[in-house]
Amino acid sequence: MPLVTEMEQRLEAEESPFRAQLLREDIARLRRLESLAREHGSLAAFAKDGLYIGWTQGDFRTHELKEPIEALLAAFHAYETGGRGDEQDRALRAAWEAFDRQRMQKLLGCL
Repeated sequence: MPLVTEMEQRLEAEESPFRAQLLREDIARLRRLESLAREHGSLAAFAKDGLYIGWTQGDFRTHELKEPIEALLAAFHAYETGGRGDEQDRALRAAWEAFDRQRMQKLLGCL
């Protein structure tokens, strides 16, 4: 998956321990989603299991990010089941960026 490959490359060059840890966690989450996508044919089953995979610490605040996570899961599922083309890749990246932007706003609000 190009998104994971890009994150792995960024991780190799990352100097910030915080960002490096977040990248490792994100890579693990996306790998988990890849596994879930192979297990589940339907979007509904995939989304149900993909919603609570540790998006936040202990998933205690995941509900606050439910909307962008659901959009990300739909884009991820379309990428995995739709031929992995450029259109699916662009949609997945856009969904990831929207999720990441909202997540960072929430994280910064906790500091």
